[in-house]
Amino acid sequence: MEKREIIIGQKEFFKGIGPIHFEGPESDNPFAFKYYEPGRIVAGKSMAEHFRFAVAYWHTFCNTGGDPFGSPSKQFPWLEASDPLGRARDKMDAAFEFMTKLGASFFCFHDVDLVDEGSSLVEFEGRLEKITDYALEKMKGSGVKVLWGTANLFSHPVYMNGAATNPDFAVVARAGAQVKMALDATMKLNGGNYVFWGGREGYLSLLNTDMKKELDHLARFLHMAKDYARQNGFQGNFFIEPKPMEPTKHQYDFDAATVIGFLREYGLMDDFNLNIEVNHATLAQHTFQHELQVAANAGLLGSIDANRGDYQNGWDTDQFPVNIYELTQALLVLLEAGGLKGGGVNFDAKTRRNSTNLEDIFHAHIGGMDVFARALLAANSILENSRYGQLRSARYASFESGAGRDFSSGNLNLVQLAKIGRNNPEPEPRSGQQELFENIINQFV
Repeated sequence: MEKREIIIGQKEFFKGIGPIHFEGPESDNPFAFKYYEPGRIVAGKSMAEHFRFAVAYWHTFCNTGGDPFGSPSKQFPWLEASDPLGRARDKMDAAFEFMTKLGASFFCFHDVDLVDEGSSLVEFEGRLEKITDYALEKMKGSGVKVLWGTANLFSHPVYMNGAATNPDFAVVARAGAQVKMALDATMKLNGGNYVFWGGREGYLSLLNTDMKKELDHLARFLHMAKDYARQNGFQGNFFIEPKPMEPTKHQYDFDAATVIGFLREYGLMDDFNLNIEVNHATLAQHTFQHELQVAANAGLLGSIDANRGDYQNGWDTDQFPVNIYELTQALLVLLEAGGLKGGGVNFDAKTRRNSTNLEDIFHAHIGGMDVFARALLAANSILENSRYGQLRSARYASFESGAGRDFSSGNLNLVQLAKIGRNNPEPEPRSGQQELFENIINQFV
């Protein structure tokens, strides 16, 4: 494993915790990787290249455990300064100390995560300029990069009816100013990608909503943002992150298929890919594997927000991933698709409200990185050492020759197809062998 430079500011926040290294599954050290070995080559790439692990700035360094039923439960030492810029610098010191000790090469941020907004966009822009200057210093010394940036267009009260889809043009203009600032910050920090998540781009009631107008405006807004960034040298990917609901009743980026249809309708397919989040997939009544496959089928599998929901709760709990069985199925899709298009695996997850020790943040990320690594090893073994691929191909063997191939290649019309169906003997039902496929997964995890 390559030597890391640990970046510590004037104050060390995670005292007593050193660099996290790979020690293997036999290790009982809670501050060591059991499966994630960054330099290990799997399917032609290192684990580090497969995943490009990123830390979510908002959950990890900003979320203090408050919820609708209680006040914050965590007292982070980097949030104690009274001065907004001093607090932002302390938070960035903590972030780079954590990321360099963990060995994460990337982070993701909303604009408001880096520094408090202030009383106006002008004040916010000045603060962003200062804190991104500071970020550049930390990045230069550490080698940590920005996987993607974005603007928070959902928390401020002015966005209660949406941002780009707001019925008030003044709000749309404010959103445009904020996105320009976030794009400028992302480009300044040499971010590889930029994400749009439509937190309140949707509706609570169709009675007061002109859906067609709002969708048209959303597309126009995305075109404007894309054009501005391209004209100013941004060569990375734009991602849209699907989510079906929460906080709105219905969001316009409901799921992967909905987003792909939107991109096709409005001529955005060439510049946008998808950022698939696990918990958003399950909120849409899909599996993570399904959403990855839909994006991969369209050639738009860009990035992943890694987390999980709670099977007993119907909301976005953003827990750290632990389910090796489900992740192995997801990694099968990822490997067969040839990997992510420009993005990585961002831990959009938060430690639980009652996990109040700073070391808990390490345990959560170590566990998340390990479970992805373990799933990668299992998925690769399935593809290389089992009959998984052969069995699946065999189900569709009838389309590889004769009339089946003619149908699949578009060389039959309905009359010809009907004639074949009428003249053939009645087909015998063929088993899908689902239990066998499930057993193969279980065998390799």
